[in-house]
Formats: sequence, structure tokens, C-alpha cells
Amino acid sequence: MIISRTPFRISFFGGGTDYPAWFKENKGASLGTTIDKYCYITCRYLPPFFKHKSRIIYSKMEHVQEVDEIDHPAVREVMRFLKINDGLEIHHDGDLPARTGLGSSSSFTVGLLNALYALKGEMLTKERLTQEAIYVEQNMCKENVGCQDQALAAHGGFNYIEFGGANHLRVTKITVAQERVKRLENHLMMFFTGFSRTASAIAAHQIKNIPNKKKDLDEMYQMATTAVELLNKNDLLAFGRLLDESWKIKRGLSDKITTPHIDEIYQRAQQAGALGGKLLGAGGGGFILLFAEPEKQDKIREKLKDFLEIPLRFENLGSQIIFYQPNTGKVL
Repeated sequence: MIISRTPFRISFFGGGTDYPAWFKENKGASLGTTIDKYCYITCRYLPPFFKHKSRIIYSKMEHVQEVDEIDHPAVREVMRFLKINDGLEIHHDGDLPARTGLGSSSSFTVGLLNALYALKGEMLTKERLTQEAIYVEQNMCKENVGCQDQALAAHGGFNYIEFGGANHLRVTKITVAQERVKRLENHLMMFFTGFSRTASAIAAHQIKNIPNKKKDLDEMYQMATTAVELLNKNDLLAFGRLLDESWKIKRGLSDKITTPHIDEIYQRAQQAGALGGKLLGAGGGGFILLFAEPEKQDKIREKLKDFLEIPLRFENLGSQIIFYQPNTGKVL
């Protein structure tokens, strides 16, 4: 039996510039971090004592004879990619629900690849795990996804990621004092606004708009770099105000990103003292991230008392194999 643990992520700046449709011809960059909320994948070879060959358990349970019969696109395509024909049991658990803007689908794909390679007795580098997860999602599942989520989930930590050119994807760790990172954590709040629409559908509309949004996307790319400079200068309040500027641009990339409900939540938070924030992920719902000085956060909580707040801390490990007992259940 193998268990992988893969973190979810929050993206601060540059989301939208990590789509191949953009960075094939333009520079892209994002700034984000993984957090202490995880996707767990348990897998093992399933002994041949059942009517079904494989069992996949997530929000529903699938019993199948062949890989092609699997409904879950990531499970089906990862098994095809790895040419696995043995019967498997795959079980998914998550600390937070899917479709909420935390990169959960990419965390799932990264974690599944990591677990199934471990089941085969192989260990991948973070770089290869990133690239293979991107390939499976974009080329095999045909999802409208960017490239930052897979990189963050695989590598873990607080990272500046560049896209395009000779270095298609380059991950650079943010090296600022731990005390400064803790201060940034203490300025962040995250609330659940309700379930979002399918991210791929919203992203498809955003990608279609790319030719008309070059100025906005160029500005979002520059903001990722500016944010790193602000962290180096220890100017956290300017970082928070930049989040507000970035959100104003992002919400204009597609009319499907925000809703009147989300706009009202954000407005209430700002009235209570939030300097900035953003809806996490493609849009339509999910989690909203707010930046506020610690002394103003109780007032914001009171204004948003109807919404569930999720405490968060950054994590640095990325996708890990946390339990390894190979060949369990395999009949040789």
C-alpha cells in the first residue's frame, strides 16, 4: 500500500499568465504558495478475488474491469500514461472540497502520479512530476488548465514561477526571512463563498479572451515580479494593496470570474478593513483570500460571520509519499 500527501495551493499574483495560449508568445510568471491542507491518495494492487478488477473511491465509487471504463478522467489517463493494467484500488481523501479554487484537481493528479510511481518502485524528481502532471491534464484529459498548480503541488513552498521562452517552466523558491513569511501568513484570511462552477469551463472562456486582454495580462505578469520586490523590502501593506489592484484586473478577464455574491463579500471585507484580496482559482465561487492587518481581522470576521473561515499556514514539502509498503495485495 502507498499513501501520497499533496498540498493545495493559494496563488497571489500572475494567474492567467500560466496558460500555454499566453506564454507561448508572451512572458508569464506567478507567485504562490502551498498551504497546510492536503489531498491524500491511497493505492494498492487489488487481489483478484472480486467480480471487478479495479476499485476507485472518491466522491463516488467505481468498480471496473478495464482502464477505459473508468469515469474519473485523471485516474483513467494517469493509468493509461503509466501503462498500468493490473487491478488497483485507489482511494482519495481531501482536507477541503474540490472545485473551490485551491488547485485541487492538479494536486490530485500530482499525488496520483507520485503514488502510482511509488507502487511501481520508482521515485520522480519534482521537475518530472510537474511536467508529467501538466501533460496528463492538458494533453490527455484535455482540461483548460495552466501550469502553476502542478508546479506548486509538486515542489511545495512559496515560489515564483516563470513560464515561456527557453525555460518553459522555472521554479524559484522565495528566500525571505522566516519571520517575514510568518508576518505575511498572519495578514491572510480565507473564507468559503460556496461551490464554484467547473474551473475548466471558466478557464476556457478566459483563454478565448486572451487576444483581447494582452495589456491586462502583461500587467498581471509585472505584478508577480513587483510582489517579490515588495516582500524583499518588507512592505507588506503595499503587497496587500497590490492584491486589490490585481483582483480588479483579474475580474475583468472574463465575465464568468466573479458574481454579485462574491463582489458583495469582497466589498464587506474592505469596508471592515481588508486592504486587498482575491477569489482563488478560475472563478465563480470557492475560497476568497483576504489581506488585512491582524488588529482589523476580528471586525472582518464579524462582517463575514455567515461564511466559513479556514485557518491556513504555508507548507514547504510538496507532494510526499507518507506511507510505503509495496506489493501489498499483488498476486505474483
